[in-house]
Amino acid sequence: MKTLVNVKDLSVSYFTYAGEVQSVRGVSFDIESGKTTALVGESGCGKSVTSKALMGLIERPGVVKEGSQIFYEGKNILDFKEKEWLDFRGKECSMIFQDALVSLNPTMMIGKQIMENLENHNHEKLSKTEIRKRAQQMLELVGIPDAPACLDKYPHELSGGMRQRVMIATALITNPKLLIADEPTTALDVTIQAQILELMKQLQKKLGMAIIMITHDLGIVAETCDRVAVMYAGKIIEEGNLEEVFNHTLHPYTEGLFNSLPNIKNRRSKLEPIRGLMPDPTNLPRGCAFAPRCNYATDACRERRPELVSFGGTHKAACLAYEN
Repeated sequence: MKTLVNVKDLSVSYFTYAGEVQSVRGVSFDIESGKTTALVGESGCGKSVTSKALMGLIERPGVVKEGSQIFYEGKNILDFKEKEWLDFRGKECSMIFQDALVSLNPTMMIGKQIMENLENHNHEKLSKTEIRKRAQQMLELVGIPDAPACLDKYPHELSGGMRQRVMIATALITNPKLLIADEPTTALDVTIQAQILELMKQLQKKLGMAIIMITHDLGIVAETCDRVAVMYAGKIIEEGNLEEVFNHTLHPYTEGLFNSLPNIKNRRSKLEPIRGLMPDPTNLPRGCAFAPRCNYATDACRERRPELVSFGGTHKAACLAYEN
């Protein structure tokens, strides 16, 4: 399978009055065409900042640090000029944001917002009538009933599930090669969530695009993803294909995420949450960032930061327990 995106040693920091916030620290991973890769972890672990770096959306006081590289089809997109970024965003790479009601413009009709993306990347020189027809077809593709009428509605006139479908239609109207889905089913009920995820799988199969799924829901990962990268405190601490990470879990943090899930075989069993909180990103621990919360931590863990170790196949984990 062709590698579409190759992220190498990506680091992003925000310089604030409280000090340097190390949001992403030396992250490396690959995205393959036609496959779905999950970025998993608690809120604040660096998932969304990583996706913003891929879209060139890091703004002051944020800085993509020197030495970071993001190769898209062999080109380092971090060297792009503003015009190259404008051509890349929306056309080559699109994004579905968390909250459709916040992301959609409340003062613009749905049709205008969908068509705007295609108008900005109208390399086919389509007329306005053709662009509107393409927007209508896209709404039909994502399962919107009475698509022609929906084009002339405002976001508040639609349900949460419909708005999320509109967001997907807006992202996909240019047929991007890479789709970033930042918690696309947040605040949706489980029935609508299942419909949205099934829709994304069908569209991926039809269009052949790669997807980065950003989520903290392991159920969504199990249903939709091919590869998994677990993030903690700005670093990837375990990665591999779905079977490797789910059935041969290595890192104590990943183990804690699974232990936090309800046990459907024993509904009376108590959840085992991971104790404590994520570390302050302006004052990270000297050693392993997870050591203060880890049930297996030793003195060495508090002094030395682990590196990713390969376990055969594509499975890697960053834990001193596996280092010689």
